[in-house]
Amino acid sequence: LSDNGIKYAKALLDFFKNEHVDDLRIWSSQKVRAAQTAKELAPLAAHIEYWKALDEIDAGVCEGLTYEDIEQRYPSQAQDRVRDKYHFRFPSGESYEDVVARLEPVIMELERQTNVLLVSHQADVVARLEPVIMELERQTNVLLVSHQAVLRCILAYFDERPLDLLPFLNMPLHTLIKLTPIAYGCETTYYQFVTDESDENQGRVSAFQNLSTH
Repeated sequence: LSDNGIKYAKALLDFFKNEHVDDLRIWSSQKVRAAQTAKELAPLAAHIEYWKALDEIDAGVCEGLTYEDIEQRYPSQAQDRVRDKYHFRFPSGESYEDVVARLEPVIMELERQTNVLLVSHQADVVARLEPVIMELERQTNVLLVSHQAVLRCILAYFDERPLDLLPFLNMPLHTLIKLTPIAYGCETTYYQFVTDESDENQGRVSAFQNLSTH
């Protein structure tokens, strides 16, 4: 984790303490950054699980490249991605459609929970999420520590967003997203963690208005 990432994790810990959340189940990606964030929250966790299904989208031969690099080395594939980001599959890698498929078990689990809390680290993914979603639906308070593309897929599912808009959902950095099941839908609340360099605690929390309620 970067210095700001560590500050964010500590601010999350303080947030959950202030909210008196003592039955938190943490589901984390197996990637290093996500696992480090989960470890910082261990004092409040009733249980921590590491899911392969929550890992970043597999960029295949494009792993580690910037979008500018991809445009230069793989111009045809870059154009395909612009035309249809949801179905575009990285060479030897995954598409958002693939990530959605792997998340299905996770989503099914999540639908059994009271609150689902999303913490993002940058990335792209959808098919392997299936097992994660199935698991999430059985929990009470579940914190997902994952990556941008994966969390887009989960948010799109619970907020009933069209698939063609899924790859473009805004996933702000250092932001906690709370999903609370309600009648005929899901209430979504965003909490932004602002790093204040002048603050000894290096963290401050402010809540956005509910951006979507179904």
